[in-house]
Amino acid sequence: MNTIVGRMGRLYRVMRRTFKVRVVPLFLAVLFGLVRTFVGAAMALDNLLVGRLRRTKVTRPIVLVGNPRTGTTFLQRFLSDEGFGKGMELLLMLYPSLLLQRLLRPVLPLLEKISPAKFHTTDAHQTSLSSVETDDVAVLFRYLDGFFLYGFFLSFEDQDMLPAFDPRVRDTSKRDFEWLDKLWRRSLVLHGTDRNIAKLFSVAVRLPQFLQRFPDAQILYMARDPLSVIPSSMSLVIGVLDRAFGFWSLPEPVRKRWLDRMYKAWILLLQKFHEDWTTGAIDRQRVFIVRYDRMMADFEGMMDEMCAFLEHPMTPALRATIAKRGEKQRKYESEHKYDLAKFGLTEEQIRRDCAFFYDTFLPPLELRTATAAAKQA
Repeated sequence: MNTIVGRMGRLYRVMRRTFKVRVVPLFLAVLFGLVRTFVGAAMALDNLLVGRLRRTKVTRPIVLVGNPRTGTTFLQRFLSDEGFGKGMELLLMLYPSLLLQRLLRPVLPLLEKISPAKFHTTDAHQTSLSSVETDDVAVLFRYLDGFFLYGFFLSFEDQDMLPAFDPRVRDTSKRDFEWLDKLWRRSLVLHGTDRNIAKLFSVAVRLPQFLQRFPDAQILYMARDPLSVIPSSMSLVIGVLDRAFGFWSLPEPVRKRWLDRMYKAWILLLQKFHEDWTTGAIDRQRVFIVRYDRMMADFEGMMDEMCAFLEHPMTPALRATIAKRGEKQRKYESEHKYDLAKFGLTEEQIRRDCAFFYDTFLPPLELRTATAAAKQA
């Protein structure tokens, strides 16, 4: 697990044993090596030929942290569209050289047709090479590592590989954050902005390390009812695996083992953040808690507080956009319904295993609002 070759070997073993795919992984391994080498050379040329890049520093990045399906995609794209800064598109994560961006933009429609992102596009999550996406993908593309690798592939290994992605066991923070810094500086130059808007669910388990590396970062932590988050996350990942490899046609013991492991992975993301929050390992002044239920019911009030936290001006145009969006949020009703039994789960199990999260981050919203009002009075 400590080398790309080792991770590639495990990936090939999963593809061969679990999905009965033998030739394609070998082709992808060669392609991965060629792209990685080509990108590295092009980025070296960036440093020589793009003077602005050498002068650009990452300052005050806005970073959305939280489990998948907590509203991170919506909020990242909303903030990016409304001028708070800019997020990175998938194309920039795959080909982060500024020189390559100039060459590839004209052929983007062609690249979209052969992009693996099409396997990830669903009614619940629309994406493409030109979409602003989670920055965790950048680590996957560069190092063939991270929670994406575990969730989609290494969770099928005979040995449970989850500890290899727990920073208390194996911490790749220095490597990953240095790479993100290189990409974020290029994103600032490419988009002509002064702030990055990133989405990093893997930071939930290593936020103290992240804040040490980026001391002026501002964190938006997304909190949503695990009863909604966990089955929705399961469904999203399974949808990709089923379209690509036929997940539901795998033997029942293999599916059950995967479901059990992924459930533990979702819980780990919640537990580690909660542990760092409650023990004082995180400076709470640098974190703004975004409750999903409040974002849907009181988008205007939440955005007022968020703008103050981010020190972003609330202009009349922005306020009008927020009001329009808030009205839409309050009318929204999700069409996605999930059968917990399909994932081997029960409501009692999730409530029990996530009691710590409910108590700390999701007390009754009315009680929280009343308490805040009483303090102001």
